Amino acid sequence: MSIDLRVSGGRVQLPGGAVDGDLLVNEGKVVGVVSGSVEVADVGRTVDATGKLVLPGMVDVHVHTREPGFTHKEDIHTTSLQAAAGGVTTIFGMPNLNPPTTTAKTLREVFDLYAEKSIVDWNHNPAATQPDEIAPMAAMGVNAYKIYMVVDTGRTYPHPAGTGMHGHGDLLRMMDTIAKTGKRFIIHPHDQSLMDYIEGEYLARGENTPQGYASAYAARNGVIWDTAIEVVLRLAEASGCKVHLAHIQTRRSVEAVRRAREHGVDVTCEVNHWLPFLSTWDDVEKLGPYALSYWVPDDGREAVWEGLRDGTIDMFSSDHAPHTREEKEIGWTQMWSSHTGTPGIQYFYPLALDAVNKGLLTLDRAVELVAGAPAAKFGLQGVKGALTPGCDADFVIADLDAPWTITNEGVLSKIGWTPYDGRQLTAGIEQTYVRGTEVFADGKVTGEAGHGKQAVSGKVQNA
Repeated sequence: MSIDLRVSGGRVQLPGGAVDGDLLVNEGKVVGVVSGSVEVADVGRTVDATGKLVLPGMVDVHVHTREPGFTHKEDIHTTSLQAAAGGVTTIFGMPNLNPPTTTAKTLREVFDLYAEKSIVDWNHNPAATQPDEIAPMAAMGVNAYKIYMVVDTGRTYPHPAGTGMHGHGDLLRMMDTIAKTGKRFIIHPHDQSLMDYIEGEYLARGENTPQGYASAYAARNGVIWDTAIEVVLRLAEASGCKVHLAHIQTRRSVEAVRRAREHGVDVTCEVNHWLPFLSTWDDVEKLGPYALSYWVPDDGREAVWEGLRDGTIDMFSSDHAPHTREEKEIGWTQMWSSHTGTPGIQYFYPLALDAVNKGLLTLDRAVELVAGAPAAKFGLQGVKGALTPGCDADFVIADLDAPWTITNEGVLSKIGWTPYDGRQLTAGIEQTYVRGTEVFADGKVTGEAGHGKQAVSGKVQNA
């Protein structure tokens, strides 16, 4: 047998659990896992992973690259730098761009940018706001669509015009349209009418602060999330559309997902980096706009951890959402004018492995959350997310006994900051490979722009 790469001496994570053995890779694909005593006659390169874990690379289906239109914050290349360093081997971009990705034409333009600039593999979730564009975009190999049930108050970003949908009839019509393609429909749930009322109360009292904003979005036990999710799930049942819920963060939402599945609804859901690691009231007090995203009260966070462990919540997705310091600083006194969202793609996988060390998740469950489930639910089963024969050789070499500290100086994003500055972790990513090619090692990104290819059902293809 002739192979390109042998990763020797490590503990390889397979779908049934971790095994001691050597990972064999040829022509960018996993060939298998063999005992270290098995001789292979022709090996192009051997990498020593003794004492380390060999894990599937993360498949991150919720990433804001900011390109085109907002490249002062981030771009595709810098996003992929962080992905490579953080063990993320496939990214799915989001459509809140300028112009927003709503047509086959704008999708082709974005695909061309990925093909030129990305180090890691990629796909893109266009906005499902124009029914006539759904089928043409499906034919281009997208695996999901996205809409926001939200309108920004006091700002025009990060939820720009052209990416939102609020009427129940419009949502049902779009679900009927997407159901015909077999693709998944990602929805940012939000009851805008309730939020208008709740926000108005806070702003009328002059509570335009991080604490006021955090409280408003979590008000009345998360009513703006729960009501929107109940509507989405009922419409999904009525249409047969596969739906995916972003930003799960309340107990009722977790329970609603369980009930919907009992009724046969094909619903998946995600938790983003900020919920398990950055959503306490203490975070809001100390970091203010730099922690928002959202505040999650203790009951919601407890329910989410339960859902992560028992499988109700399918996956981790970063919701990588970079903004400049200037766009954040205004939030100390005018939070509704601050751009919300937090960067996270570079550190989510290490944070998840740190959670394994702390006993919050098993290793099997953590890997399923970051790799197995997103690949399977977003059309990439047998292609990504597992180190089984025939899959792309997307993997990381990780050390669960490698204490280190996250710092702003190590940030590869254009914005130059992370809300995790000073956070001490117990585990780290040492190397990252995309289709058998090293893209990160020894603390440096070694992959080249343009290495990334479009990840589609059944294969990776040139855009």
